[in-house]
Parts: sequence; C-alpha cells; structure tokens
Amino acid sequence: MKIAFVGKGGSGKTTLSSLFIRHLAGTGSPVIAVDADINQHLGAALGLDEGAAGELPALGARLPLIKDYLRGSNARIASADTMIKTTPPGEGSRLLRVRENNPVYDACARDVELDGHAVRLMVTGPFTEADLGVACYHSKTGAVELCLNHLVDGRGEYVVVDMTAGSDSFASGMFTRFDMTFLVAEPTRKGVSVYRQYKEYARDFGIDLKVVGNKVRDADDLEFLRSEVGEDLLVTVGHSDWVRAMEKGRPPRFELLEAPNKASLQALQDAADATYEVRDWERYTRQMVHFHLKNAQSWGNEKTGADLAAQVDPSFVLRESVAATA
Repeated sequence: MKIAFVGKGGSGKTTLSSLFIRHLAGTGSPVIAVDADINQHLGAALGLDEGAAGELPALGARLPLIKDYLRGSNARIASADTMIKTTPPGEGSRLLRVRENNPVYDACARDVELDGHAVRLMVTGPFTEADLGVACYHSKTGAVELCLNHLVDGRGEYVVVDMTAGSDSFASGMFTRFDMTFLVAEPTRKGVSVYRQYKEYARDFGIDLKVVGNKVRDADDLEFLRSEVGEDLLVTVGHSDWVRAMEKGRPPRFELLEAPNKASLQALQDAADATYEVRDWERYTRQMVHFHLKNAQSWGNEKTGADLAAQVDPSFVLRESVAATA
C-alpha cells in the first residue's frame, strides 16, 4: 500500500510516520520509507545520526538515472530528457516493485536497521546553495512522483511517504498517488485548518483521508477534534515517554512503546490495508494522465521542446498484473 503522512509544520507527522514505519517493519513486512518533506528529518526519526542522515543519496540529484531506467524501451518517450515528473508509464516502461533490487534502489535507497528489521529509506534531499532563489522544492519531489507513477505494489507491501507540510502537496498531482492519506492534526484551530484545506482540495479526486489526532492530552482535546473533523478522525495519540527518548537519540526497543500508542498504529495499518480491496487502478492511471497533460500544457512542452501528450499510452493501465511483463 502507498501511504502518505501530511499535516501542518510541527504537527508531529514525521514522528508519527516514523513510528508507523517501525510498526510495519516489526510485522516483517517489506517497507520503503520516503522523506519528501522540505525539512529532512525522517532519517533522524528512524535512528540515524546526523552524519549518516546527511550522507543519504538525494533522489532529486539522481533524476537522469531514474528517468533513464524507468523509460526502458518505451517508444513513446523520445529520450529521458523529455521525461518530466508526471510522465506516465506505457508499453516498454520499466516498473518498480517494492521487494526487488534495481538500479534506482541501488543508487537512491539505503537500508536502515530497526530492531532487527530493515527498511529501505529514500530521501528527496535538502535545498542546496545552487537551488536558492532559482528552484522550488517541487523540483526535488518530482523524483518521488515519477517513481510512484511507475510503482506496482501488492498486498502486504508498504511505501510510506512523509510529505511536505501544509497544503503544498497540492502543487503537483502526487497527492493522488496514495491508497491512504493520514493527516496529523493537533487539537487546535490551526491544526484542523490544514485538514479543511486538504479535504476541500481532495474532494474531487477520491482521496481516502483519515485524521490522526496528535498531542491529545484530555477529553476536551478529543471532543474538539471530534467536533471539527467528525468521522474522519481515526485515532488519537497522546504523550509518549518512548517518543521523548527517541527525540533525545536514545530510543528503547520499539516493543516498549506504550500499549495505547501501539493500538493506534495497528489501527492505521488496518485502515490502510482495508483500501486494498477497493483499489481502482484505472482511476489511478487516469489521474496520472490528467496531471501529466496539465503539466505538459502549462510548462512541460515548452521546457522539453516536445509534445508530451504523445507520451501517453492510451491502452496502458498500471496494475499488479502488468508487473511481470513490463
């Protein structure tokens, strides 16, 4: 399942996504973790020290390799240089699978050990001095979107993306790439305002959105969230001594996480797993094409000097059954 964590800055979405990643790893499930936030903190939340986190290879710096690999023998794509973040796969494209080894993972992913279980971690990379004043952060997250467009994941496989804060996720079509989106909200007016924005923007795209209430201290906090987000409130998370220890760089074994918080993480997994039965690969592919055509007309054709609409393969539908033949 492809799962996004979103929320306003400081809501705790990186902490919650890291806890969820640890939970999934503890079940023995294959997990790819992706840090797509402008503030790159997921590696540290998963236990890497500052030096190791800083040495993670940046997806945004390896776009030529990613494009060349994913292009494969797709005759509709004249060259890797004409691929943009929304380019959809077609006949001849190479697809990514969660469990495999491939040149993209070799170059861009690193294994992180979590209490005896390993997850693959990929990061967009931070702004560099060369980016300042001339590039927006979506030039970095475009690598993530391109990979998600070419990813075929199955039951019991997980890709967890820590997204950029606030409603910036809607600056591209990446918000439609997920089976489940967990919005982390504090019991404050600012906390729920991002929820309202997300709910409104996502309304016409069939986004499965659930709210995770964070930093909930008492019944009044709980009632506030229930009154503001209604049935979209899935679970709440309160104070955690385990998280405090993790934030100090001294996390105990994950099995010692408080029982109520363990139960909340299991509820997140159950909610994500439930979406598997209602997956709509045709809609998923249709939305991919929709955003590609929009980007092509808006800026892509001019930038690449090509008619990017011609990259769309009208007979191709991304689905699990094409993984073995693509």
